[in-house]
Formats: sequence, structure tokens, C-alpha cells
Amino acid sequence: MLRKVLLMLVALVLVSCAVAPAETGNTTIGMVLVGPINDGGWSQSHYDAMKRVEKDAGIKFVYVDKVNPADRPNVKVEQVIEELIGQGATMIITNSDDFKDGTRNAALSHPEIKFVHASGDDRITGKAPDNLGNVMGKMEYGKMIAGCAAALTTKTGKIGYVGPLINDETRRLVNSAYLGANYCWTALRGETTPLEFNVVWVGFWFNIPGVTLDPVNIIGDFVSTNHDVIMGGIDTPDVATQVGKHRADGKDVYSLPYDHPEACEKGPEACLGVPYFNWYPEYMKLAEAHKTNSYKPDFVWYGPDWDNFANMDTNGIGFKRGQAFTENAALDQFIGVLSSGTSLWKGPLEYQDGSVFLEAEVVASTEQIWYQKKLLKGITGKSE
Repeated sequence: MLRKVLLMLVALVLVSCAVAPAETGNTTIGMVLVGPINDGGWSQSHYDAMKRVEKDAGIKFVYVDKVNPADRPNVKVEQVIEELIGQGATMIITNSDDFKDGTRNAALSHPEIKFVHASGDDRITGKAPDNLGNVMGKMEYGKMIAGCAAALTTKTGKIGYVGPLINDETRRLVNSAYLGANYCWTALRGETTPLEFNVVWVGFWFNIPGVTLDPVNIIGDFVSTNHDVIMGGIDTPDVATQVGKHRADGKDVYSLPYDHPEACEKGPEACLGVPYFNWYPEYMKLAEAHKTNSYKPDFVWYGPDWDNFANMDTNGIGFKRGQAFTENAALDQFIGVLSSGTSLWKGPLEYQDGSVFLEAEVVASTEQIWYQKKLLKGITGKSE
């Protein structure tokens, strides 16, 4: 009888030991990145966050980067996801709007795997299967702050914006930058002449030689036409690098790159600052939830932690000031306006073609902000 009891106890211990690793460290999360992990921008911000999560959450992180037409022609995101699942990934994060259809297809094919699409909207449209969620940061705030910094700095009243490709996401970020710039131009500087805000689209998330427009040429054209502040919307810090070169050549120009908190390092003397994503807080939440099998796919559009704006543990959307920026008090005042809950997405607002976006006093809904079909009146550049 004693022997049977001992055997039962040993069996319970073995079962317990077999279950425990699934809760404490055998979780593997895979990621598909559109650019290289060292792009100094969008993809690196995702990679850096997950490497930190790997350490802090005790998970295993696997990835495939450079999943784009230039680096991996004819490779579909579904193929890459299969590779990551083969490496043991039980949650897959994909980090580009271009991956929307492929991520959904893979999720339908693998109901046992959890999927998270960063920047997508399948949970809004109802196209998402039960195992697919969306996550995105409200970079609109970061772009508004960057636009304000541009307006506070410009001497010519001409701001250039290097955009990637044209879609709802990129239009709303350009519109956000303009709203922030126009507010600070009129309300804080007291200017009465219209601000010139011009956008040129590269054609993809970053430069593909021979396929897209070259950001170097776009920036050169901006400088030659008296745009003295140039903002970046592409995944790589070309704006910081190239504007830095122009400033070194004696041009009185400034840059505002995008995505990664260290982007200013590519051209520090000309850099006013960088609006950046810090994916760590949200990815940490995902990892912890997945470890305990409690992740519930949803549409998550997270905003800044205004009370802890410089805290990389909690704040997912930030703005890091560059060494070339001097108008700190005015920018602090503007950040106070945003953090108080004041919305710049308030009518009257019109699109470029004169059609009404928001009637007077109407504040845009979440979906109205998310789905921007045109650029706003006051911006020069293509809307589609």
C-alpha cells in the first residue's frame, strides 16, 4: 500500500513538472518584420522591444526580417509564418500593413496559433478569425508633437514631409503632423500667413532602388525650394541622415525623423527630435497573457502614458527631443494641451478638395480618425 502511495506521489510530481514549463518559459513568439532588424526605424523598434520582452518575460523570440519585395521577392508572408511555426512559435506578430491578408490567411489555416497584426484593422472590419488580434500605437500624438516642433522652428514657413506609400494610416499621420504644425504656427507663434506643408510620397515603406522615388532626391528638392524643416514618414532614418549632410554643407535646415528613439543619432546637429514607437509595454502584455493562455484577441490602439511620458517601461508613444531643438517651453505648452484631453481632430475641418470632413465643433470618432481617405485642406501633395 505504501509503495502505491509513493508511486502516485511521484506521478503527480512528474505531471506537475511537465505542465510548469508551459507557464514559465517554454513560450515561443515569432515575428515577421517588413524591414531589417537594424533599419534604425520601424522594424528595429519592434525587434528591440521583443528582445527586451524575451529577457523580461522569459519567452523565446524567433523572427524573420526583410520580408518585402526587394529583399525576398515572391516570398509570401504565409510561407514565413509556416517557418516560424516550424520553430515552435505559438504566437505570431506581423508588423506591416502589407501583411494584412497573409496574416489573416495564416490565422484561418492555424486556429491553434495566436496571431497579432500590428497596424491592421481586421478586428474593426469583422474579418478577423477568433485567433487574430490587432495592435497599433496612436502615433498621431507623436506626429502632432513633431509637427509642432517643426512649426516652432521654421523660418521660411515651409515644411516638407517625406511620406512612404499612400493609405489610411499614412494619410492620418500626415494629417496629424499638419494639425500639430498648424496649431503651433497660429496659436503659439501667432502667425497669420498660411503655413506651407508639402508631402511627397516615396512609394513604399522605404527606398527600393529603381522601384520607388529616392528619398535623397526628395529631400534635396525640398531643401532647394526653401523648405527648412523636413519630416520623415518612412521606416528608415534617411531624413535625419540626409538633412544632417545638408546642414553640414551650410544649409539652415532641420530634420524630424520617425519611428525609433535613436533616429536623431544619424544627423544630430540638424535633428529637432523624433516621434517614436516603444512597443515594449504592449508586447510585454501580449507575452504575459500568452504565457498564461489568457490572451484575448482584440483591437488595441494604445495612446501615450502622459503621466509617465519619458518612461520606457510604460509609455508606448513618445517624442525624444534632438540637440537642435530650442523651443522647449512652447512645445511643453503644446504637449500640455494634448495631455489635457483637447482634441485637434475637431471641426470645422475640410479635405483638400473642399469636402467637409468635420462640421464645426464636431470631434472625430475613432473610426473617422483611423480611416483617412484624403489629406486635409492646407496640405499640398497627393491624397491617393
